[in-house]
Amino acid sequence: MAATTAGEPPFFSDKEHRVIHLENNLAGETTWDIYEEQFVPDQFVTTGSNYMIGNGYLGYRGTFSHDRADRFPACVLSDTYDNADGTWKELVTAPNGLYTRIAVNGVDLDPGATSPGPAPAEYRRSLDLRYSTWRVAATWPDIGVSMREERFAGLADLHLLAARTVLRADRDAELHITTGIDGVVWSLNGNHYAELSGLEDGDQIEMRGRTVEHGYTVVVRETASTRIIAAPGGSNEAGEMPGIEPWVIDVTAEGVFRTVSLTLPAGSEVILEKRVACYSSNDLRPGGVTGGQPLPDPATVSAAAREDLATAAAVTWEDLVAEHRSAWDTRWERADIEIGGDDRAQLLLRYNLYHNIIATPSHTDHLPIGARGLSCQAYQGAAFWDQEIFNLPQFLFTEPRIARNILVYRYRTLEGARTKARDLGYRGAFYAWISGDSGEEICPSYFFKDVISGRPIRNHFNDWQIHVSPDVAYTVRRYVEATGDEEFLEQYGAEIVFEVARFLFSRAHYNADRDRYDIIRVLGPDEYHENVDNNFFTNVQTRYVLEYAIAVHGRLADRAPEVLAAIAERIGLEERELQRWADLAAKVYIPDPDPETGVIEQFAGFFDHEDTTPEEIKKRLIDPGEYWGWPNGIAVATQVSKQADVTQLFMLHPTMYDRDTMKANWEYYEPRTQHGSSLSPAVYAIVAAWVGHLDEAVRYFFKSCTVDLYNTAKAISGGTFIGGIHTAACGVAWQIVVRGFAGMYVVDGGFGFNPHVPWERLDFTLRRLGRGIDIGIENKAGSSVLTARAHGDNDGPLAIELRNERTMVEPGAEVVLHG
Repeated sequence: MAATTAGEPPFFSDKEHRVIHLENNLAGETTWDIYEEQFVPDQFVTTGSNYMIGNGYLGYRGTFSHDRADRFPACVLSDTYDNADGTWKELVTAPNGLYTRIAVNGVDLDPGATSPGPAPAEYRRSLDLRYSTWRVAATWPDIGVSMREERFAGLADLHLLAARTVLRADRDAELHITTGIDGVVWSLNGNHYAELSGLEDGDQIEMRGRTVEHGYTVVVRETASTRIIAAPGGSNEAGEMPGIEPWVIDVTAEGVFRTVSLTLPAGSEVILEKRVACYSSNDLRPGGVTGGQPLPDPATVSAAAREDLATAAAVTWEDLVAEHRSAWDTRWERADIEIGGDDRAQLLLRYNLYHNIIATPSHTDHLPIGARGLSCQAYQGAAFWDQEIFNLPQFLFTEPRIARNILVYRYRTLEGARTKARDLGYRGAFYAWISGDSGEEICPSYFFKDVISGRPIRNHFNDWQIHVSPDVAYTVRRYVEATGDEEFLEQYGAEIVFEVARFLFSRAHYNADRDRYDIIRVLGPDEYHENVDNNFFTNVQTRYVLEYAIAVHGRLADRAPEVLAAIAERIGLEERELQRWADLAAKVYIPDPDPETGVIEQFAGFFDHEDTTPEEIKKRLIDPGEYWGWPNGIAVATQVSKQADVTQLFMLHPTMYDRDTMKANWEYYEPRTQHGSSLSPAVYAIVAAWVGHLDEAVRYFFKSCTVDLYNTAKAISGGTFIGGIHTAACGVAWQIVVRGFAGMYVVDGGFGFNPHVPWERLDFTLRRLGRGIDIGIENKAGSSVLTARAHGDNDGPLAIELRNERTMVEPGAEVVLHG
């Protein structure tokens, strides 16, 4: 292999050891990278997600540059929700601007080839998590060539994709390079382009599409350059060589392609550099769909891409990389968590933090975090309750601006939530179970099918799973308490909370015989049991939000009466509604823990169901692809839950019940939980750490953090593709470590900690009330030493508490606590 360029890690270098060995041939030489040295063909979908690059605006799957639609490459663009099949509204996949195919002496090079060949003698695909850089390297001794390629999605320029391929010849070789923009895209639910055409524009080429439903313009522009360099010691002089002919451009129905043929002398390298700019209509109208601006004309979108690409093309590769890396260094300064003494845990944690970052549209406040991020079109690129409960907390205490954006998105889509409530006969805001750019409900009523009969199953996620609304309002409270952002509360949060309270009151049923309110016909977090009454999680969240709505009303009445008056006039809020909320909060039915066992019933009648285990009922499956849930799945009449439900409530409210009650319920529900959702292991990990089951907490930490890497999650459920990166499982990894093992909780003016750290040390950064602090927790013989260093630019002190010892940390100061 030729020497690598400065700053580029060597491939196939000898290492004393690998940091970690993972399943499915994934490994890491540092705690910042994963790689594989054996390609597994039937893992195209999984590895394409695992090795993806992205920046929150776009996601580019980690497939090979020559892959076409049958091998699932995709560049998924945010803010392009469109319906292609009349049922599924989802994000659009853009034409592939990084397409490249190289033939040497008439033989196509394919790093992923297995048989009949030619398979590479050496192969490695890797992902650098620190700098979101995908790489592949391969050698073909029989052909006499070796190749290395890298690509990244710009973090300094979100519209940019950049790739660099270096091909070295050990003997004279005839090369044929085809590169450009591939217009044959992989799409889950129909062709999203009513029109798709290409053009040549000077040194740039373009593919432009118009979407089926909304007529959005999607533009992909590309520029490419090649040069030959003779390596030192080769048969030619070192340095750049002339002799590459101009590109031949071919505009076809399937794409716009450049081709060139050249002779590569022995000992020389050819370098291909590509820059790609991706744009869509909504990029050029503030607020996207919710901003109220008309769509720009296609020429305007094309011009924006042309200008952006010209700027990128004028910058050297080295400078592009430096800008990109600098942006990632800034992100990791706040996002990283260092684990001492366990490289495996460190790598897995960083992998999950990385995927939560690249899934989050941190650049705007009108887009959601998709349940599969931008890894593919599964779950339509839309938000569930996962967004607030699992993804957001990482940002709430590290980059609060991003958490604010996510909640402003919920405000911008409030009208969609009002419309859903009104259409179903309720008042207030009933947030969509699957929410895209407008907040309208895009969850299909028939999500799964009976794999035995082939008939569709009517699910009620979109009308019975009401806890999404109080979950959003719950997060508004958490955000305001963490940041002190009263402006947000006045401009956005109060109206969200009031409308959710209205919805909850209109959804509850008053039981006159028992003088209480029941909330009937719902789904809790456990999705296998639909059409249940008085789900514990939902009812407690209801009470919590109603009490907060009353408190917010009182706060605004005292501090900002003019703001309250404006909100009341805008939404028609009446004083008598507060009494209704107070009555519901006081009388909503919430079961007490059993006086003997301490166990709380998940929903009314749950204990009457068959008491069995997931392993036992799995034997009843006729077909392994059967859906386990409502109406006739194998779990419905049993106490087997898909995921944490009662335990989920404890995770959200760690001080609402005592530790003995938490422990009793953890021990009851844990063996009855199937973990059919990727959300579940993290919840059990966090609560296990709190109640003293530290070994189980660690086990569930690893189970949660390897959902994607080990490919343990289902890609198909009930006949529906649900593959891709499980972004909520990635986001909640931060909570497992910081809230679970470090035991972080919020106190007046700062943070408290009750650590149960299974490793030698934890180091991370937190922010609260606009102030930052670096936390180090060292595990010494079963006790903890906490070091807290406040950032020098803080505008005041932060409170730090270790168990029952509290101190104030002034700006720039450091304190050490023992406990």
